Amino acid sequence: MATVYLAHDMVLDRDVSIKLLRLDLRDDPKTKRRFHREALAATQLNDPHIVGVYDVGEDNGLQYMVMQYVQGTDLKAFIKEHYPIPLPQVVDIMKQILLAVETAHAHGIIHRDLKPQNILIDANKNIKITDFGIAVATSQNSLTQTNTLMGSVHYLSPEQARGSIATKQSDIYSLGIILYEMLVGSVPFEGETAVSIALKHFREDIPSVRSTNPKIPQPLENVVLKATAKDPHERYANVKEMEKDLATSLDPKRANEARWEVKCDDGKTKVLSAAEISKQIRQADAEHAAKQDEKDDQETDQQPKKGHRHLWYWLSGLAAILAIGAGICTWWFMFRQVIVPDVEGKTPIQAERLLNAQGLRVGNITRVNSEQVAKNHVIDSTPGVSAKKRVNGSVDLEVSTGVKNMKMADYVGDDYSSVANSLRNKGFLVRQQKVYSDTADPGTIMKQNFSKGKTVNTNGDTITFRVSAGKQNIKIPDFRNQDVSVVQKFANEHKLQLTTQEKKSKTVATNHVISQTPKTGGTLNHGDTLTVTLANSGNQTKTTNIQINIPFDGNGGQRENRVQIYIRDANHNLTMEYQDITINQETTINVPFTLKHGQMGAYRVVRNGRTIMSATNITG
Repeated sequence: MATVYLAHDMVLDRDVSIKLLRLDLRDDPKTKRRFHREALAATQLNDPHIVGVYDVGEDNGLQYMVMQYVQGTDLKAFIKEHYPIPLPQVVDIMKQILLAVETAHAHGIIHRDLKPQNILIDANKNIKITDFGIAVATSQNSLTQTNTLMGSVHYLSPEQARGSIATKQSDIYSLGIILYEMLVGSVPFEGETAVSIALKHFREDIPSVRSTNPKIPQPLENVVLKATAKDPHERYANVKEMEKDLATSLDPKRANEARWEVKCDDGKTKVLSAAEISKQIRQADAEHAAKQDEKDDQETDQQPKKGHRHLWYWLSGLAAILAIGAGICTWWFMFRQVIVPDVEGKTPIQAERLLNAQGLRVGNITRVNSEQVAKNHVIDSTPGVSAKKRVNGSVDLEVSTGVKNMKMADYVGDDYSSVANSLRNKGFLVRQQKVYSDTADPGTIMKQNFSKGKTVNTNGDTITFRVSAGKQNIKIPDFRNQDVSVVQKFANEHKLQLTTQEKKSKTVATNHVISQTPKTGGTLNHGDTLTVTLANSGNQTKTTNIQINIPFDGNGGQRENRVQIYIRDANHNLTMEYQDITINQETTINVPFTLKHGQMGAYRVVRNGRTIMSATNITG
């Protein structure tokens, strides 16, 4: 009946579906009125399994509906791709469909065109029914539009096929055919023309699903049989009753249930042709009319005045009831007033859901700067909270774009996550650069690209923070049989404390590693101690640890100091850099000196290029 487009709502930043009434139907006044009326009715349906209708209108003569976009496929394609579908999944999908139809029926809306093509399913097997109202809007034209009827005739109830008015039981019949197709993989009736298929719906019994798949439990087949009974009175009284029956259809307690049969006077199933049905209906109507005329004539002869008076009372009462009902319906759908909900502080999408729940819709959205309300959150609504608005009326929203600019604060030492959330709520673009740190806890801001007091603009300026990733885990390689200089170089590059001890060895060369702690594959962090045992040729040496306390220089606003340590012992001289570290506070380090008998050790500490301390009298 319509053409559907995928579109993007630039105001609410979301994808939507836009349905335009077919061009050959747009100039029909009746169709236009029905389209608009049924679309308004569809906006009253607030159910997770029904595609939401956001807006209805007309533009340049084109009637349109703006609806929720569902990313997935329709149930027809799903059945074709996944058949056979596991029975528990069939029941779950069908229960979702029944819940949606139950909501529609509760609002007095009959779908009239239920079929797998109108049922959408996403990747998570969530169901959403669409096309509420469109089938109703064009139902009077469908019998003369063969191509239109062809698309739905496989799911058409017998009474609809005969041209009778569709009821809630008609939807239940279509639901039974949909359940049949999910269980069998195909529709029960096929034919060369729409008419031949329609005839089969009220002439032939629904084939047994168990004949196709004997593993289908009898209670589940019974749901199909009862839902697709030829007589609407034999079907489920309502969708909720069908849902309750379906919910227990796989229960082992019902395994021995008998096959459901239509209750007939003589116990036999009768197959009647369309001509026979029409003939019997015409005869029954004629007999009833003749008897009624005869009765009315007798009553008129006996009590003419009283009969006319009663008839007048009945007609007057009926007219009054109809007038009152029409007035109530008109008031309910067009003039009823509802309370505007509180949407301040909500996102536009959250606000829209709250408004839709009250039968209202979002009107114009104005975006302004705000220092108090987070970006993309509602500042105010017109009319305001608790005001009354006619149902289906629009409510204008004022939405925050965040602050325009602000003076940068000092965030060094603060938690990045909370700072970033706060700045993003104000409209700023925030990024982070993670770096390892020996002193700052993970997630702590260490540096910022805009200094304190600098004006930052939300339009164009990006705030970047250098954030601590915590201490770096350093994997220790295998140093065995390697010269101590290799170990010392590794310790210097990774800011490790190196401690050596010696042991006499006949198999390992002098000053080469015999063993190490931690072992190969272990991990250390910056500042941790790596201990190795070195081989010697028998000369006595002794290792002693000296603590060196290095002061921090914060003059000129410095946040970091570069410190280099040089030592002299049996394995180093003062020209060899022992360690290179960066500090941001007063730091104490342990330095091991390996000294031969009578040897004096020495060290020199350089901070930011200047020697700040030294010693030459280190003894063992």
